[in-house]
Amino acid sequence: MALYSSTSPWFTTPITEDYLDLLAIRPIAADPDDDRWTITTPFIHRPDLASQALYGTPKLWWVFAQRNMDRIKDPIFDFVPGVELYLPRKENLFASLGL
Repeated sequence: MALYSSTSPWFTTPITEDYLDLLAIRPIAADPDDDRWTITTPFIHRPDLASQALYGTPKLWWVFAQRNMDRIKDPIFDFVPGVELYLPRKENLFASLGL
């Protein structure tokens, strides 16, 4: 049986009979002190690189789409320069994920 780390988007998704069930979305709550950030050219189609630069790990790439579901439908191809996102502060995000 596979176990997913707390940095994984599949952490809360049930596993039945050794198979991953339907994705259980991990909501990233809006916080009044969220930062506004605009995607720039070095990060085009690369949320993993943005995650590394902003949070110190590429494993939190999925946070951008979860926190900005109204702006990002596809976490890769909608990650283009000029899109403005709301991002949880690192300490708030890590606390909510139990890191």
